[in-house]
This record gives sequence, C-alpha cells and structure tokens, in this order.
Amino acid sequence: MKLAIASGKGGTGKTTLAVNLALAADRAVLLADCDVEEPNDHLFFPALEWSEQVIDWPLPEVDEALCDGCGECSDFCQYNALISFGTVPYISPDLCHGCGGCQLICPKKAITETSRRIGVVKTAAMEHVSLIEGRGDIGSTLTPSLIRAVKTKASAAGLSILDAPPGTSCPMITTLQGSDFAVLVTEPTPFGLNDLQLAVDAVRELGLPFGVVINRAGSGDDRVLDWCRDNQITVLAEIPEDRRIAEAYSRGEALVTTLPEYRDLFAGILEKVGA
Repeated sequence: MKLAIASGKGGTGKTTLAVNLALAADRAVLLADCDVEEPNDHLFFPALEWSEQVIDWPLPEVDEALCDGCGECSDFCQYNALISFGTVPYISPDLCHGCGGCQLICPKKAITETSRRIGVVKTAAMEHVSLIEGRGDIGSTLTPSLIRAVKTKASAAGLSILDAPPGTSCPMITTLQGSDFAVLVTEPTPFGLNDLQLAVDAVRELGLPFGVVINRAGSGDDRVLDWCRDNQITVLAEIPEDRRIAEAYSRGEALVTTLPEYRDLFAGILEKVGA
C-alpha cells in the first residue's frame, strides 16, 4: 500500500505524522521524503549510513549544421522550452521537461539528447524503516522530475509512506499520483481550514480515497471538525496540543519513542487506513 501524507500548507505536521507512522508500523515500511527542496525526515533518524545516486535528466541539443529553423520543435513544445524565429531554436533548460518529443518530431533529425544533473536520491535503513529522500541541486527547477525518481526507488511492495511537499501545486500532485490513500494533515484554525479545502479539492480531482488528521487539536476551534462532518470526510485522528510534542520535535526526537503513550494513536491511524 502506498500512503501519501499531504497538506495544503507547510507547518501543519506532515513530517511528524509521516515519521511516527513509519516507526509505529508493526512491519517493514519504506518512508520516502518527497519534499526534495527541503527534506527533513532524516533529522529523526540519526547516524544513518547513506548511499547516494545522482539523478540526471535529458535535455535537447541542436546540431546547427542540420537545423533549418523550421520551428516544428517550437510549435510542438507545450512548455515553451524551445523558441524558434526561423532560426536555430533557443533552449531553456529550466522549462524543459525532458519528454523527448522535439527529438522525435524534428524532420531534419537535428535534435539529440544530452543530460544534466538535477539532484540526488539517497537511501538508508534503520531497524524496520527504509528511508529514501530526494535532494534537488541548488537552482534546479525540475522538482516533479526528481520526485518521480524518488517514487521509482520507493516502488517496492509492502507499506510505503510518501511525505509530500506542502501546498497543492505540481510537486504535491506528482507525489500523490499513483497512491492508494492520502492522509491530509491540518490544524484547527481558519488558515488550516482554508488550506485543507484546497487539498481536499486536489485529492478529489485525483480520485484518491482520503482522510484527515487534525494536529494541535484543542489549540483552535471546531470549524475543521464541523466542515469535515458536513462534507462526510473521515477524521482519522486528532493529535492534541501538547508542549512535550513540540519539545521532542525541536530536539529531533521521534514522538513514539520519546512519548510512547502516543504510539497507539499512530498505529490506530494505520489500522483505519488499512480498513
């Protein structure tokens, strides 16, 4: 089962939930940190021994001797990565998605593919948890492409937990695609409700079954609970407002280890999702 942990905004507790779900599982689990611009799941797994794979992505290259400036590649590219004004096309690496269509459509066979590095995928293991994280190179804009590389590494059978980037843009959607279930993390505030509504719209558009976990329950009001009830959305659990949780997080300590009384809460979420 592929379980995606997502939210409509940052700071709601996705990492807290993803890490502690993995540690509370009673079987081998793969935890994939898909927030490749700011991965932080590893902070809760000290002294890991990492292996690393460099991820390259295809980039078109034009042979000026063969190109006649017909512009077919420019017309074909939906991302405007190639621009031609009757001349050899200009290529924008930041816009290119590496689909290879320009190479296929070029009537003069003037386009070939080269490659460029966009980041790394790192793997490590501790006890029953295998950790995978993507880390984009500084300046790289191909976040979804690197997330797909992380998900390819995380395609093994069994339980996989995907910690998605915050928000509802392309990186979050890329992470959720192909998942079996999504857990949306929110907080009981007006901002939490607004961004939960955006996340629910995105998940419904993808056709994924989902449930909600309310973090820092008791710190706000009941508007999130009321909205979920009115819209027949399952609330899987409420993580209470507890200063000890914040203190453990700030020290990089896993909640189920430091405060074992919370282990049943996270194990219960996995049971409900499985059911």
